[in-house]
Amino acid sequence: MTNSLITIDPKILAIIKGSFGKDGLPLPFVKEVFLMDCHVAGTTHLDLGQVEPGLILDGPLILKREPDNKYDQLAIQIFDEHGNRIGYVPQAKNEVIARLMDAGKLIFGKLIQKSWDGANNSWLRLQIKVYMRDM
Repeated sequence: MTNSLITIDPKILAIIKGSFGKDGLPLPFVKEVFLMDCHVAGTTHLDLGQVEPGLILDGPLILKREPDNKYDQLAIQIFDEHGNRIGYVPQAKNEVIARLMDAGKLIFGKLIQKSWDGANNSWLRLQIKVYMRDM
């Protein structure tokens, strides 16, 4: 698996950060609904050495469906706010989140823990919380 980079829409990032709605107006009654916490799967297959310093605790993470994934039709990629892919929502926990995303719900994550692990600190262990933005 290679690292991927996507362009993050600044409007979506602003919504996730809680500042503005799609029309540019402040969101007065926005609620973040906590859905679950989980580890980030697939980090052992990525070179995250250059990405890790930019991963800020409690920082926003972008979740993006990957319905054409040949291993899992419910796959959900996880990106940092700069567009770097950091892994996937684990397959054992992605069904409900994928269905919510397919229904048009805004689902995002926040990084809650990071640490290097394995022989010679060879892989990055990431723990996240997943939220739904309810407007």
